[in-house]
Amino acid sequence: MRPYFLDRHDAGRRLAAALTRYADRPDVIVLALPRGGVPVAYEVAQELHAPLDVFLVRKLGVPGHEELAMGAIATGGVRILDQNLVQMLGIGRDDIERVTAREQQELERREILYRDRRSPPDVTGRTVILVDDGLATGSTMRAGVEALRREGAGRIVVAGRDISKLSSWKVPQLRRNIGTVFQDYKLLPNKKVYENVAFALEVIGRPRHVVQTQVPQILDLVGLRKKADRFPNELSGGEQQRVSIARAFVNRPLILLADEPTGNLDPATTVGIMRLLDRINRTGTTVVMATHDQRIVDAMRRRVIELDHGHMVRDQSRGVYGVGS
Repeated sequence: MRPYFLDRHDAGRRLAAALTRYADRPDVIVLALPRGGVPVAYEVAQELHAPLDVFLVRKLGVPGHEELAMGAIATGGVRILDQNLVQMLGIGRDDIERVTAREQQELERREILYRDRRSPPDVTGRTVILVDDGLATGSTMRAGVEALRREGAGRIVVAGRDISKLSSWKVPQLRRNIGTVFQDYKLLPNKKVYENVAFALEVIGRPRHVVQTQVPQILDLVGLRKKADRFPNELSGGEQQRVSIARAFVNRPLILLADEPTGNLDPATTVGIMRLLDRINRTGTTVVMATHDQRIVDAMRRRVIELDHGHMVRDQSRGVYGVGS
C-alpha cells in the first residue's frame, strides 16, 4: 500500500498532476511559502512549465505558547489576527505589537536573504498557485491569500482549489479535519481540564450548547469527566496527555496526528494511551503516529511507514519496528 506522499518532491509532483489545466499558461505563476513549501512548489512549477518565486509569511505565536498561532503577517504589510483566540486568551495589544514587530523584522531579513535584491513578482491579474507543505492553524496561508488579493491577483489556487472568491476567514476550515497531539501536551496552564477541551470548540465559534454537549462526551471517552475541574498541574503525565487527545478529537477530525504522544510516559501509562488512540481509530478517524518506541509498534502491529532523512524506505501492513525484528 502506497503512503500519501514519499516526500515533499513526491507531494509536489502529485499536486501538479491535479493542476494540469494550468500548464503552459503565460498568466500562471507558482509561489512557495518558505521553507517547507519550496520543494513542493518547485515540482509544481517544473511540471506546469510555470515561473517559480517565494512569498514571505510569518506566524505570530501566542506569547508563552509560540507553537499556537494567534495570527500571521505577510509581504506587503498584511496582518491577520484570530480575534476569537486573542480575546479568549486575553492577549493585550502591547503583546501583539511586540510579537508583530519581532516577526516583521525577521520577515524583512528573509526578504533580503531569499531575493538578493530581486523585485517581488508582479501578480496583478495573474493566476497564482500558492504552495505550502501543509496547514496547521491556517494563519500563514490566510495572510498569504489576503496579501495576494491586495496585490491584485486575478485568481488564487490553494491545494488544487480556486479560492479567489473564498473569504479568507474560511481558510482555517480547510484544516479542521486534522487534530494534533504533542509529546509535551501543550495544555493551557491557567485553564481547567474542561476549559482546555472546550477551548478547541470555542475558538472556532461553536455555540455554547454544542460545547456543553460535546466536551462531557469527550471527557467520558478519555476517562477524565471526574477531573474536569482540575488544572493541568494537578494531573499526572498520562492524564495530561488524555486531555491533549480530548482537545484534538473534540472536533471529530478525519485525521489525528500524534507526535511522540507517549514519549514522556511510563510503560503502563503508555499502554492506556495507545488503547485510547486505538479506540479513536475505530470510530473512523485515521491516526498517524510518529514514534521511536519499538514496544508500541511491535505490540500494535498496524501499518508501519519508515522514514530515513525524510524519504520513505518502508511501507508495511501489520508491520513491526525493524525489518529484521
